Amino acid sequence: MNRLIIFILILTFRGFSAEAAKIILKPGQSIQAAVDRAAAGDTLLFSPGTYQASAVTIRKPLSLIGENYPVVDGENKGNIFLVAAENVLVCGLKFIRTGKSNMDDSAAIKFFDSKNCTVENNILEDAFFGLHFSNSSKLTIRNNKVKASATREFEVGNGIHLWKCKDNLIEKNEVSGHRDGIYLEFVTNSLAKENLIQGNMRYGLHFMFSHDNTYLRNTFKRNGAGVAVMYTKNVTMQENRFEENWGSSAYGILLKDISDSKVIGNIFQKNTVGIYMEGSSRIQFKENNFKENGWALKLMASCDQNLFQANNFSGNTFDISTNGNTVLNELKENYWDKYEGYDLNRDKIGDVPYHPINLYSMIVEKIPASVMLWRSFMVTLLDRMEKILPTMTPNEMIDHSPKMRPYDFG
Repeated sequence: MNRLIIFILILTFRGFSAEAAKIILKPGQSIQAAVDRAAAGDTLLFSPGTYQASAVTIRKPLSLIGENYPVVDGENKGNIFLVAAENVLVCGLKFIRTGKSNMDDSAAIKFFDSKNCTVENNILEDAFFGLHFSNSSKLTIRNNKVKASATREFEVGNGIHLWKCKDNLIEKNEVSGHRDGIYLEFVTNSLAKENLIQGNMRYGLHFMFSHDNTYLRNTFKRNGAGVAVMYTKNVTMQENRFEENWGSSAYGILLKDISDSKVIGNIFQKNTVGIYMEGSSRIQFKENNFKENGWALKLMASCDQNLFQANNFSGNTFDISTNGNTVLNELKENYWDKYEGYDLNRDKIGDVPYHPINLYSMIVEKIPASVMLWRSFMVTLLDRMEKILPTMTPNEMIDHSPKMRPYDFG
């Protein structure tokens, strides 16, 4: 990071205070000693090189800025930076080797009871937890690269972890190799956008009891599962990509006990299950692309009052499956590539309603091993018979206005 960018960052974050001082650190010097002698509002400039540090405690407004990514080595001793203050900026540093501890959730940078803090343009490698925030607000977490190399889930924590935080911005971060890429619990009124979350062991994004949040234009790729949303209301998930989340229990999104939310304009491609829903109500699914998934949608009978409108379903093995015969949800104006109806009045809407749940998908839901019979003559015969005389598939699960051509969402 060149000196002009450092100067601009200082002015942007601190304002034009004549009293603020700049303290230049050299490799080998104590970071804690520099923090202790700095006054509130001062800037610590890290010269290139390697610094050894453990549990550096910051309790005052400071800017800590690195030139050309100086390395802060935790030497496997635990937390590297501990912050409990307002208006702290950490920028342009590379953190390595926190060590592993489930007792105190060792992290490269850990914030407690903080406000108006910014962590941006940092590199975090081989950290148990990357960035850990608790009981904090108005955080900006931007453009950080967080990467772990553990091979088993219990050996590593989450990349970006927030607990009981509000009014935050999480954008343009890259997280890989952690247990969960981003973990949010009791987090409200926050925006996560344009993050690349891939190759994490459990979930790309995992959040619980986190209301009134928006997730915009993120990519969740090749994680154990894409996103898990639990016990939450008023969520907007828009223009995200959920790709290549494969496995026996993998999905693009898991929705469990969610209500009054929106899932709009997303792409679900090459996942075992695009969306798995359980106990969820009053969610609007609109303008999503479901492509080349095993199951585009698994909609459990405990879900109701959900609307699926103007979505594309293309190249999925199963478009929709369920575990019950009563389905209290609405399908409207979706495109189904398996639809075989006609459009005599040429209004681009099929004249024959479409039943997207086939008998074989119901059998597989109850007897998973029967998936081995896919593409067999017997399965084809069963589905044809069910279309002629429907008796076992839910009668209520009908799209009365199926589109004849897929939507072009741009």
